[in-house]
Amino acid sequence: MIAIVDYGVGNLFSLRCSLESLGLDTVVTSDPKVIRNAERVILPGVGAFGDAVDKLRATGLDQTVLEEAARGKPLLGICLGMQLLFEKGYEFGEHDGLGLLHGSVVPMQGTIPPELKIPQMGWNALIRKRSHPLLKDVKEGDCVYFVHSFYAADCDDSLVATTEYGKELTALVAKDNVMGCQFHPEKSGNVGLKILRAFSAIT
Repeated sequence: MIAIVDYGVGNLFSLRCSLESLGLDTVVTSDPKVIRNAERVILPGVGAFGDAVDKLRATGLDQTVLEEAARGKPLLGICLGMQLLFEKGYEFGEHDGLGLLHGSVVPMQGTIPPELKIPQMGWNALIRKRSHPLLKDVKEGDCVYFVHSFYAADCDDSLVATTEYGKELTALVAKDNVMGCQFHPEKSGNVGLKILRAFSAIT
């Protein structure tokens, strides 16, 4: 079973529907016991880093996520959920993340060319930096769907794939059992479904 962590942030319905379309047993839950009993965990998220991490900590689910990651359970962060996996976020101030991955989440503004729109919104190609089981059925240049104004920086030890938007921005990260997609696989058509299916097979 895959547990989608419900802490009041994220489009959980489309993610659950995508997983169920693959025939995967999926539950949206805020119950720590259910998360502990699941085989895999997904941490979704949309919105601002500080608000999201505060909500996660207010529910106490931050500790559940940290404990399950420490046990070696496959964990996938999506969009803002991926950003929360890092040590720091700099959106409307400085905020501590979960610290499961080295690096920080910083603004695209001032980093990418000024003529490019922020947020980056739409389909963009993945540029593979190293092999990983999440990408086993994904071809170089396959496109996925992004919506973000911040990106993960200084994360070379976990970097799996980038995308080009004025400069190369982090698109997919993984270190041991902790993984993250800056893009939305549940909104990325067949390519996204391949990534979610691959996650379901990781042990």
